[in-house]
Amino acid sequence: MRTGLFRIGLLVMLLGFGFTSCDNSTEKEESIETDPIVFNKEGEVYLIHSNGDTLRKIDVELAETDYEKQTGLMYRENLGSDQGMLFVYESARVRNFYMKNTYIPLDILYYDTDSTLVSIQKNATPRDENNLPSDGPAQFVLEINAGLADEWGINSESKFSVDRE
Repeated sequence: MRTGLFRIGLLVMLLGFGFTSCDNSTEKEESIETDPIVFNKEGEVYLIHSNGDTLRKIDVELAETDYEKQTGLMYRENLGSDQGMLFVYESARVRNFYMKNTYIPLDILYYDTDSTLVSIQKNATPRDENNLPSDGPAQFVLEINAGLADEWGINSESKFSVDRE
């Protein structure tokens, strides 16, 4: 009697599994449409020449939370020529950035605690996963469109200041 009940139970379980796990439909899966990520101005950065003259003022988004720092400008389709993203860290250390899931070529500017330019990674290639390290400890990192650092004359004597909204 037990063997018969066991076989019936096993048969019911197998049939139930077969009906719930097999999908013979020929419908295509629909892709999920997402809204484009839009720029959200949270402050202004002034890029300053060593003589004190302002080289450029740009609007910035601030990357301050862990999520914002990890995501950065990933998945963005564009960035205005007067826009950027400023990453703000609690302390200075060598920083490593990469371009995974970043569609826009960028100049990545690394700044020390006192806003002194540490180094620049110019023309970072979209979707490249190679590390792009700073040449020394950096507390702030500014991402702008590729080529603008040269166009604006940013060099080792340049500094920055930020005004938050």
